[in-house]
Amino acid sequence: MRGYAGDAAGAAAAFEELLVECQNVLGPDHPRTLATRGNLAFWRAKMGDLETSRSAYADLLADRLRVLGPDHRDTLNSRSDLAAVQGEAGDSVGAVSAYEQLLADRLRVLGPDHPDTLATRSNLAGWRGEVGDLQGAIAATEELLADQLRVLGPDHPDTLATRNNLAGRRGQAGDVAAAIAAYEDLLDHQSRVLGADHPSTLATRANLVGFRGESGDASGARIAQMDLLADRLRILGADHPDTLATRYALAALQGQAGDAAGAASAYEELLADMFRVLGPLHPVTFDAFCEMQYWRGRAAADPQ
Repeated sequence: MRGYAGDAAGAAAAFEELLVECQNVLGPDHPRTLATRGNLAFWRAKMGDLETSRSAYADLLADRLRVLGPDHRDTLNSRSDLAAVQGEAGDSVGAVSAYEQLLADRLRVLGPDHPDTLATRSNLAGWRGEVGDLQGAIAATEELLADQLRVLGPDHPDTLATRNNLAGRRGQAGDVAAAIAAYEDLLDHQSRVLGADHPSTLATRANLVGFRGESGDASGARIAQMDLLADRLRILGADHPDTLATRYALAALQGQAGDAAGAASAYEELLADMFRVLGPLHPVTFDAFCEMQYWRGRAAADPQ
């Protein structure tokens, strides 16, 4: 729970301690020991230490292949985890290839309607979008949504997540109006099924605000972003990564509205918290530092 509350470093430290105990009591090849290694790799990735996570997932996959065999569900899950962190570390093409191979094996082992197979199709569509094939990603996501509606139903979290992904990809492809309409429908559905305070509902609000800003409603987007920040502070707390992300978006909107000095100041305050919460080497911390420097430069260049 510590990690999902926003403390990725605390979660990683806890799993490091647990791993030592599991190895001592259960042995290195026990399924719980292997699962703990996977959890540790996951939270290291959330901390931004992608290379360490990638190496840990590769080592775990080798051991699961040896202990459990290639068709065990845990082995297939390790392949999925490794593909994801491979893409997050910058190798999007490698992630696509890894997910294509994994999909073939999950179809063979689990069948086309298994939730893990559907999840692999979702991941593959996402990384295809990352390598530039947005239209292919949209088509694959539309097909996936039809199957999830049939297999899982309209209220399943995975179905709702796919609707979120489809709306975002349509917006990225240039159809901002369609993205806004899709997010509005999804937000209504999530509020009814999950509740207004559910993290996924809040995430949809964030996506909707972003595309409203892109549509030219900067003022409305800023007001909605401030409302979202108030709710994330109340629900998630000040140090949760989603709360920090909302502050990041607000600072960007401030700059886009012409307040370069205010944006620089907002990023400076945000950076202090990101250093403390995420650490100085986290990719998002680095992005915020670059934004602060950019808006400082704009503020210095603007006539007083």
